[in-house]
Amino acid sequence: MATVGSNPLALLNVRDGQAHVEGVALARIAAEVGTPCYVYSRSALIATYRDFAQAVDGMNGTICYAIKANGNLAVVRTFAELGAGADVVSLGEMKRALQAGIAAGRIVFSGVGKTEEEMREALASGILQFNLESSGELEALSRIAAAAGKRATVALRVNPDVDARTHEKISTGKKGDKFGIDFAQVPAIAARAMRLPGIALEGLAVHIGSQLTSTEPYRAAFARLADLTRKLRGEGIPVHSLDLGGGIGIAYAEDKAPTIDVSDYAAVVAETVGNLGCRLVFEPGRSMVGNAGLLLTRVIGVKDGEARRFVIVDAAMNDLARPAMYGAHHAIRPVQAPAPGSVESPVDVVGPICESSDRFAAQRSLPPVVADDLLVLLSCGAYGFVMASTYNMRPLAAEVMVEGDRFATVRPRQSYEALLGQDRLPDWMAAGRPREIRGAA
Repeated sequence: MATVGSNPLALLNVRDGQAHVEGVALARIAAEVGTPCYVYSRSALIATYRDFAQAVDGMNGTICYAIKANGNLAVVRTFAELGAGADVVSLGEMKRALQAGIAAGRIVFSGVGKTEEEMREALASGILQFNLESSGELEALSRIAAAAGKRATVALRVNPDVDARTHEKISTGKKGDKFGIDFAQVPAIAARAMRLPGIALEGLAVHIGSQLTSTEPYRAAFARLADLTRKLRGEGIPVHSLDLGGGIGIAYAEDKAPTIDVSDYAAVVAETVGNLGCRLVFEPGRSMVGNAGLLLTRVIGVKDGEARRFVIVDAAMNDLARPAMYGAHHAIRPVQAPAPGSVESPVDVVGPICESSDRFAAQRSLPPVVADDLLVLLSCGAYGFVMASTYNMRPLAAEVMVEGDRFATVRPRQSYEALLGQDRLPDWMAAGRPREIRGAA
């Protein structure tokens, strides 16, 4: 079985010297929608979901797509139509899942800081379960549920103290991370959960990080989860379900594919927790969408300095934060095939924002480009648009979905009117021309 997200270049195909996604020329999208814009392949989304679903078939599992990776309605609806549930970490994400057609009974509410408002609305909606991360959350949810005459189905998220061997900013399962309940504290908190009037303890949950490229951290975490399950059962505490989280990595560089094959991941699941008789929950996110999307951008100009050549594009760190936030690598390719005999040279690909961190690539070898050329940044389907901002008062980019030889704008580019119209002056400030402030020099 194929490795999930193993080739970032697979999204592109070149016809008549022009890069396409499925049957649509990217130059056509740029001409009609403008740049920067995100482009997603519906066929790629379907393929990655089916790849994962086939690997875990027969495991009594529910696939709950992690909406934090990409919350576009068309993307979530695509997975909903394939039978996915949802893993959400906010009330907004829950509402998006419901809007996309995912039944409340297939939604898991995760996250380390659920508010009481979020608990009430999720409980009223009838979600599958809450993944709780502290004794405080447990007590609060019990009080809210009991007041409503209900019992909330919960899993306790365990921190197994396992190193996911990923970037420190996306590692979530080591002692000292803010996520989960310390392993040694789980039995006492589980015993307390059994006594609370508003709680129905269903099982345990774990999520050790994102962008994992080896199955060994999974093996270690799931083995600890299995041991804990047996311990709790020995103390008379039932464990009916195990939420195994997500985190399977994708390839961001075409010459460095991750080592996880979905069939290998499934084999680790079967080996460690497969004989416990538990219902399983899987929360894939990045692996579903990461290499199904790209960021399309236009070259503003090329600037030659004494030490470096800069390719300045109209996308920026507000559109794609990962390089600035994590030092993340994204493959970059021109939309127009380079002329025969073109020689690549090292350039810095940068955006127009007034920050030195607004840089997508440093000393990256690219063929010659000039103003108005189109470039694509690959592997942008996950943690791309969802992490975007309007820094420097830049409107949010458009999002496009392609299927076959057709495409649609699934989120229009934010207008300046919408961006600027969000602010309100207090009634004691004059509208129109600014007035002098008393005492100002």
